[in-house]
Amino acid sequence: MAERTASVLFVCTGNICRSPTAEGVFRHMARSRGVAERILVDSAGIIDYHAGEPPDPRAVEHAARRGYDLTDLRARRLTFADYHRFDRILAMDRTHLRELKGEAPKGTLGRIARFLDYSDAWRGQDVPDPYYGGGRGFEEVLDMVEEASTRLLEAIVAEISR
Repeated sequence: MAERTASVLFVCTGNICRSPTAEGVFRHMARSRGVAERILVDSAGIIDYHAGEPPDPRAVEHAARRGYDLTDLRARRLTFADYHRFDRILAMDRTHLRELKGEAPKGTLGRIARFLDYSDAWRGQDVPDPYYGGGRGFEEVLDMVEEASTRLLEAIVAEISR
């Protein structure tokens, strides 16, 4: 019997701050847990303004301080195929959630949720965009992403272990 697999896509505006941070943190946690090969993880942006670019240097720097490597990630725009490719499409904020749901092909709405719905500490809140702020914003994003990623990974591991 083949091992069950799962897939998760993190989505923000331009795919250079929040969603690549979530992708890098979640991948790291999945590797540490020994389940990375069973979970497809990616990130994308609602817009393609930064397509092909690496994450914001501040996101890379703050993530590296906590042991996460974002240097191999590149921004890309969400595609129609992503709605069918991923089990979970997780929006960083309510604007992304609204846009994702508005564009979702028939039969894919159940795959879309807000990322912090997996959080105990920040359930129902948005991951704030740190782009126009200082380092403190990137640290806050990392705090939120780490906590929600821990809960998300627990949920996925429970599913794929059944």
